[in-house]
Amino acid sequence: MANVTQTALIIGATGGIGSEVALALQAHGWRIRALNRAPVKAAKAMARLGPVEWVKGDAMNPADVLAAAKGVSLVFHGANPPGYKNWAGTALPMLESSIAAAKAVGARLVFPGTVYNFGPDVFPVVSETSPQNPHTRKGAIRVAMENRLADAARDGVKVLIVRAGDFFGPHSGNNWFAQGLIKPGKPVLSVTYPGPHKVGHAWAFLPDLAETFARLIDRDSELGAFEVF
Repeated sequence: MANVTQTALIIGATGGIGSEVALALQAHGWRIRALNRAPVKAAKAMARLGPVEWVKGDAMNPADVLAAAKGVSLVFHGANPPGYKNWAGTALPMLESSIAAAKAVGARLVFPGTVYNFGPDVFPVVSETSPQNPHTRKGAIRVAMENRLADAARDGVKVLIVRAGDFFGPHSGNNWFAQGLIKPGKPVLSVTYPGPHKVGHAWAFLPDLAETFARLIDRDSELGAFEVF
């Protein structure tokens, strides 16, 4: 487990993946700092996260992210464009803020990858080294983000990417489709699959994914400069 003096900065702590990773890292001994444009409101809304140091700032503003990153050894970039709108205008600039901050303070930058990166040519088996030839606009943006992270790793920023399917869980954030699988905010007693079973889809249960992140982070000394799982 991490030393309790270690602090992780979570970008996107009010979202599905960000909040679950915050909880998982807390359980693994990390202190959590979270960037938010309205920290008092966020702290009330996310009381389930427990002791979090909420810092006012905007992920689009590199200076805000850098200020929040002072003294941290990990930056988790879980920010998503609000309402999944304007990916082209916000996704890469927000990531640039996190890259610059991680580089400045010498922190590992951790990023949740998606399966949007792939096209039909990737089947039947997807691996860490599968070619990324997306047929969608958002897929192309995600590939560009990961290419930028690879460049950052060559420039001295340690990067960890964990790839997973669409999120679902009791707190899956602004994922309306996943909220049909289970009852949001309730204990998981049953799962409803939204469609014919024969239609394949990649899903990730957020608490399990967050625990995967935390266990890999615990093994940071064994990881290379650029790792994808």
